[in-house]
Amino acid sequence: MSQRRPLDEAALRTPLTPAPHAVEQVGVEVECALLDPETGIPARYHGRCGVRAVLKAVLRDWGGEPAYDAGQLTGVHLPGGGSVTLEHGGQIEYSSRPAPGVGRAVDEVRAALARLADLAARFDLALVPGGNMPFGRLADVDWVPMTRGAIMRQYFADLGPSGARAPHVMAQSLSTQVTLDFVSPGDFTHKLRMQTAAAPVVSALLVNSPIHEGRPCGLLSHRSWAWLRMDPRRHGLLTPALRPDVTAEDIVDWALRIPLIHYRTDDGSYHRAPGSTFADLLRDGLHDGAPPTPDDWAGHLDQLWTDTRVRRTLELRGADGPPQQHIAALPALWTGLTYHPESCQAAWDLLAHHTADDHRAARIELPARGLDTRLGNTPVRPLAAELLRLARVGLNARVTAGLEPPHVPAYLDPLDEIVTTGRTFAEQCLTRRHGELDTNPARYVAAYRI
Repeated sequence: MSQRRPLDEAALRTPLTPAPHAVEQVGVEVECALLDPETGIPARYHGRCGVRAVLKAVLRDWGGEPAYDAGQLTGVHLPGGGSVTLEHGGQIEYSSRPAPGVGRAVDEVRAALARLADLAARFDLALVPGGNMPFGRLADVDWVPMTRGAIMRQYFADLGPSGARAPHVMAQSLSTQVTLDFVSPGDFTHKLRMQTAAAPVVSALLVNSPIHEGRPCGLLSHRSWAWLRMDPRRHGLLTPALRPDVTAEDIVDWALRIPLIHYRTDDGSYHRAPGSTFADLLRDGLHDGAPPTPDDWAGHLDQLWTDTRVRRTLELRGADGPPQQHIAALPALWTGLTYHPESCQAAWDLLAHHTADDHRAARIELPARGLDTRLGNTPVRPLAAELLRLARVGLNARVTAGLEPPHVPAYLDPLDEIVTTGRTFAEQCLTRRHGELDTNPARYVAAYRI
C-alpha cells in the first residue's frame, strides 16, 4: 500500500500516461458463466462443484499465485502473466497477458479457455461466454464473498433509481474486453477520441444478451439496458473524450468530479468512502482525515466503467461478449481500427460530428433496437459497415507489416455477415432458441459452451 502522502497534479496524471517504453500490444479478457449443463443455472461459490472449487483446481493444476479477499479465494495470477479471476456473481474471467498482436492474443485465449472448459467439466459445469447469464434468477445469486462487493451493492442501492440495475450488472453480465496501448500524449488523443466516438456503433453491432432468467426479455441486449441504471456518471460515455483535442488532464478533471465508492487501508481491508467526489476528498480527507493516496486514486479509476476505461492502457469494455466461436471478432475490430493510424483517423472523421446528446440517445435505443439504432440522424448499420471496412484495412496493413498472421482479417467475417443480413448475434440466438434448441436449457448450453 502507498504511504499516506498527498496527491499532487503529477501523481494524478501518472496512471493516465503511457508506461515507460510502451509499445502497441493486445490483451483480451473473456468473462464466462459456469453453468449446470442440464438446467443452465449458474454455479454457486461454495460447494464441492462450486466456483471456488474450480478456482482451486486452476491453482493446483496451472500454478500461480492465489488472490484472497478476507480469506476467500477470488483469483489466480498465472505463471508468465495472465489471470483467472471471479466477478461478483460467480462469473469467471480469463485475462491474457499482453501479446504483440491480435493473432497471438486470440490463440492464447482460445487455448486457455479450452483448458478451463475441460477443467470445469470435471465439476460437471459448462463454460459459456457471451453477453449475460442466460438462466437463473437474480434473487438466487450466490454472491462471491468479496468485501468490496457488499460495499458496492449498498452504494448503488443508496442511489435509488439511478443505481437500481447494478445487481443485474454485477451478478449477471458477461463481456469480452480488449486492452490496447497508447505510446505518447498525441497517440492517446487520437486513439481515445476514435474509440469513444465508435463505441455505440460497436455495441449496437455486438448485441448478444436477449435471454434473461431463462426466457426472451424483449431486448437484444439486457446487459446494455441494465448498465443504463448503474450510476450513469461513471459508466458508458466518457464525455470529455469526444473533444478532438482530449488530453489526460481532461480525464483527470472528469474523474475528480465523481465520488469514490471504496478504498483500502494499509491492512488490506476495504472501506466505504465518505460519498464525496474525489476532488472533495483531496480537500477534506477520508474518514480519518488522511489524504487519499496514489493507490486510492488508482482504485478510483478502477471504479469508472466507461466504454473505454483509461489507465496506462485503453480498455474497451462497452460491448456484449460474442458467442464462443466468434470471440476473436471483437479484438480484431478494435485492433484494426486503433493500431492503423489511417483507419483510426478515418473512423474519427466519420463519427466526430455526433454530439454527446446523440450518444446518450443511442444508448437508450440500443438495448431494444440493436443494429437499427440511430446515432443522431444516421442509422448505425452503414456506420458499422464502414468501421468494419476500415478495421479490415488496418488488419491487412498489419499482415503486410508482419505484425499479424494472414488469417487474422477473417476474424471480422462474422461481423460482416451481421451487417449484410441485419441479424445480430442476439437475433440469431432467438431464432435458434425457438428452432433447434426448442427452448431447452440443456440444448442452449450445449450449443453455446466452449
